[in-house]
Amino acid sequence: MKEKETILERLSNLLLERKDDTGDNSYTTQLYKAGSVKILEKIKEEADELIEAGSADTIKNQEIIHEAADLWFHTMVLLAFNEINPLEILKELERREGVSGIEEKSRRS
Repeated sequence: MKEKETILERLSNLLLERKDDTGDNSYTTQLYKAGSVKILEKIKEEADELIEAGSADTIKNQEIIHEAADLWFHTMVLLAFNEINPLEILKELERREGVSGIEEKSRRS
């Protein structure tokens, strides 16, 4: 029996479906049609908004959560656009678990 899908799996599947559905007029399909430059612009915009929310004089956790969700979503759009399953990112994080960030970075050099 298959375990219940996570939100990452459900969203990933939906993003991949939207990529192949050229007749769909969803926001995601519009991003795909605009191409990687537009998707990257959205990621930059969402990252800037997250930074702004996290550095505000009065930190509001709900704003940080909202902006982080936007950033994750648009990052997942980029992954799907490039046919990368977001679960691969989780595998990479698992691979790095317990490894010093300094050590991990030096391995990539």
